[in-house]
Amino acid sequence: MKKKVIALLLATTMAFSLAACGGGNNQGGDNSSSQNGTEGTDNAGGGSEEKILSVQIGPDPETIDPALNSAVDGGNMLLHSFECLLTVGEDGQLTEGQAESWDTSEDGLTWTFHLRDGLKWSDGSDLTANDFVYSWKRVCDPEVAAPYAETVLGMVEGYDKAIEGELDALQVKAEDDKTLVVTLSSPCTYFGSLAAFATLSPVQEATIEANGDGWATSAETYISNGSFYVSEWVPGSHILMSKNPNYWNADAIKLDGIKFNLIEDANASYSAYQTGEVLMIKDVPTEEIPSLEGNDDYYVDPIIGTYYLSLNLNREPFTDKNVRKALSLAIDRDYVANTLMQGTYSPASNFMGPGWIDTDGKEFMENANGGQPYIDISNHEANLEEAKKLLKEAGYENGEGLPSITYSTNDAGYHKVVAEYLQEAWAELGVDLKVDIVEWASFTPMRRNGDYDASRNGWVGDYSDPSNMLDLLYSTNGNNDGKFNNADYDAAMELSRTTLDPVERSTALHEAEDILMEETGCVPVAYYNDFWLQSDKITGSWHSPYGYWHFMYADITEGGAADAETADGETADEESTDTETEDEETAE
Repeated sequence: MKKKVIALLLATTMAFSLAACGGGNNQGGDNSSSQNGTEGTDNAGGGSEEKILSVQIGPDPETIDPALNSAVDGGNMLLHSFECLLTVGEDGQLTEGQAESWDTSEDGLTWTFHLRDGLKWSDGSDLTANDFVYSWKRVCDPEVAAPYAETVLGMVEGYDKAIEGELDALQVKAEDDKTLVVTLSSPCTYFGSLAAFATLSPVQEATIEANGDGWATSAETYISNGSFYVSEWVPGSHILMSKNPNYWNADAIKLDGIKFNLIEDANASYSAYQTGEVLMIKDVPTEEIPSLEGNDDYYVDPIIGTYYLSLNLNREPFTDKNVRKALSLAIDRDYVANTLMQGTYSPASNFMGPGWIDTDGKEFMENANGGQPYIDISNHEANLEEAKKLLKEAGYENGEGLPSITYSTNDAGYHKVVAEYLQEAWAELGVDLKVDIVEWASFTPMRRNGDYDASRNGWVGDYSDPSNMLDLLYSTNGNNDGKFNNADYDAAMELSRTTLDPVERSTALHEAEDILMEETGCVPVAYYNDFWLQSDKITGSWHSPYGYWHFMYADITEGGAADAETADGETADEESTDTETEDEETAE
């Protein structure tokens, strides 16, 4: 393949993008919530009585219903508007959230959470343990169809009956207003991490009963319990969150609000950052990266997750393992990560990349496949020859007889450039690949519903246990977009959930990845890093390996980090150490 063609195409795309650069849509509108508080005043960091931090972490989210979200941008909003029983601090350790303490029985089956005194919803009404009971049962409700249900509650006693509609079978009980008791069917060493996961946030029953699914689409009905609440929502423009005076730790919150600018175009985000309209942007134009490297406000930070392709295994020709494996081997991952993605990603030789922790404390990939990569990314020519042989064995020599394939992706970051590369790479096999660019709001529902041939996909970890990612390919998992269905894989994952032996559990998880890679249940391409621009006027914030930006205890200072001292002499970073929260990531 002539890679210079792709490089030229990339340069042409970048030049066009620069010419098309424009500002974001920030037309205001009165959509403030009378239930939750007063409307905020937009201010990126100065010149106003209210201190509003203006950021960009993505376009309009598909959903910000905790039970339904499975995307990074929605998860970042949930992180600031809701708080779970537990949270994860900047040091990666579990700490108190809505619960001030928790106990685990000696056999690991009973978890008891003791809630704080005086917890409130953002509308000022009382929040009790019964609200968690309702919320967790709602996640199991088949009519809600929460994609994470099995992942976060599958180990709770009664789950199997609950997902059939017998919600009261789920063994989550409120002993009193401040005590929640959860009984597991088998020990789960990382259940504390699940209790800090946004899917298991409490939601207000009365609000949902009164408004149905629409409760999470309007500021007027979006009642929450976190450090901020939604006070204004203008689709296509912004979501404004105001400080929640009813939050248990409200005195530690320095910002009056956070404005999430809903900008889909990276050039528009960059323009807003340059003018000071926003102080942080997640979506940086890829063509700007060479000029940004080395700048103090340009950040690159590794996160645990993999950029991969889903192939719809319910459609021909993807029912044939040899076709799937041929398409995978035809990809030059080193070229994709280090040239097309300009080194902002790392080439993926396994499905499970860096950061996932095995039961012996080592990185999971160190123990995978006998310590060897599944895909030799250093010898693309040999991989390509093997791909051609496999396609011939499948009956499609040189692509003859192979139907045209449509590859679906959203147009952000490197996604379109990767799609154009795949057209060239798979053409080497004789594959006719068409690219379908889908807007973000429609992209994830389309993929989840299986309305595609091949599609960009990706996952960033919610917690470091490898089951978090391997569970994605379990046959009944709500996030199994490719519809991978393998009895041996399911059996390995089921054993990993029930065994008390850490060695046996590790072996089962590695067996699952062995099967996944042998069957090419999906096509890993690269490992994620986050890269973003952030002004030094923002102090006291932090970025987690799960792909979240934590702004709840942040501050804005005109002089930047050097002047970010509080009245008592502590820096904002020091002051926030024990009070930061961490919730969901999910798929990007």
